[in-house]
Amino acid sequence: MNSPKVVVEGLYKVFGNNPKLALDMLSGGATKDDIFAKTGQVVGVQDVSFEVPEGEIFVLMGLSGSGKSTLIRLINRLVEPTAGKVLIDGRDVAAVRRSELIALRRTDMSMVFQSFALMPQRTVLANASFGLEVAGVSRKEREKRALQVLEQVGLAAFAQKLPSELSGGMQQRVGLARALAVNPSLMIMDEAFSALDPLKRKEMQNVLLQLQKEQRRTILFVSHDLEEALRIGNRIAIMEGGRVVQIGTPQEIISQPADDYVRAFFEGVDTSRYLTAGDLMQTNVVPLVRNLDASSVAESLNGSADYAFVLDEARKIRGFVTRDALGAATPALRQLEPISRGASLEQVVSRVCASATALPVVDDEGCYCGSVNQSVVLKVLTRSRGSHV
Repeated sequence: MNSPKVVVEGLYKVFGNNPKLALDMLSGGATKDDIFAKTGQVVGVQDVSFEVPEGEIFVLMGLSGSGKSTLIRLINRLVEPTAGKVLIDGRDVAAVRRSELIALRRTDMSMVFQSFALMPQRTVLANASFGLEVAGVSRKEREKRALQVLEQVGLAAFAQKLPSELSGGMQQRVGLARALAVNPSLMIMDEAFSALDPLKRKEMQNVLLQLQKEQRRTILFVSHDLEEALRIGNRIAIMEGGRVVQIGTPQEIISQPADDYVRAFFEGVDTSRYLTAGDLMQTNVVPLVRNLDASSVAESLNGSADYAFVLDEARKIRGFVTRDALGAATPALRQLEPISRGASLEQVVSRVCASATALPVVDDEGCYCGSVNQSVVLKVLTRSRGSHV
C-alpha cells in the first residue's frame, strides 16, 4: 500500500457553546441524542480514525445527517475540530497557521461541490483558471494550463462560452476543470455529481475514473449513493450518527456488511455487478501442470478432470492440455487467454460463456491465482437476481 496521504486520528466535532462538556459525556458513555437532549450540544463527528493512501479514491457515504459533509470540512479545516488530528502529508492541518492553510488550499488541495458555483459573467476558460488567478499565476500561463485541463474534460471547444450556455453536466465539468487546474495532489468532492440526472452522473463518473487512471490523485469523495460509491471507490467508509461504522473495499462491504444499517444500503441494488473475477475465482478446481511431458500430464489428470492448466516457473499461464492428449509423448499445448483478477462480472460473463473450459485468473503481474467457470458465474447470477426481484 502507498504511504498515507491523509491520516485522521480520533477526530471529534461538537457544535455548541460547551463542547468540552459534550466530550466528557461521550467518554462517560452518553449517546449523541442524550447529549443533545440534556445540553443542546450537537455531536457532528465522533471518534473517527482512518488513513487514505496516495492515489486512492476514498468514498465517504451515509444518510443525511450522518456526518460525512462535516467530516470532509474538518479535513480541509473549513470547520475547526473539537478534538483529534488531521494529517495531510504528515502536517497537522488543525495546527497550521491560517496563512499556511490558505496556501495549502490554493496549491495542493481542491474542492468540487454539488452546486457548480461558477461565476456567471466569466467565460468557461476564466472560470477554469480562477484558482490559478487567485494563486498569482500570470494570465498567459494560467490560460494555457486551464485549456489543457478543459481538453481533458472534453470542453476545450467551449472555452469562450458563458456557463449559462452550457448544460448542467457541462457546467459540472467546468467545476471539475477548475479544481484540476491547480494540479492538486488531493481533491475533495462533496456530492459533486448528485445534482445531475443519472446519465450525466454516470458520464461524469467515467470522466473522473479516466482522469484517475492517467493522474492517480488522492480523492475524498462524499456520496449518499451506494451505486456511485461501489463504482468509483477503491474503499468506502460508511458513516452513521457521526461515527464510521465500516471501512472496506466495495467487495468487502458487499460480502461482509458490519450491521443492519450497512446492509440496508444494499436493498434494491444488484451488488453482483460490482464483483470481480478475483471475488468469483476458485483455487483448487483445475489441475496444474509444470512440465509438459506425458507422465506429468497423466498424473495431473488422474482424477475426473478433463483438462489442466500449464504454468511456467514464474506461474504464468502457458496454455492448457486435455485428457485427449494423454496418448502423445509430448501432449499438445492449447492456447488460452487468461482473465485479469480485477475484471468486472460483465467481462467475466462474456468470456466464460464463450469458453469451453474454465478461465485462468491472473494478478497484475500475470501470475496464476485461480479459475472461474460457468457454474460459479451462474450461481452468482441466480443468487443475486433472486434477491433483487
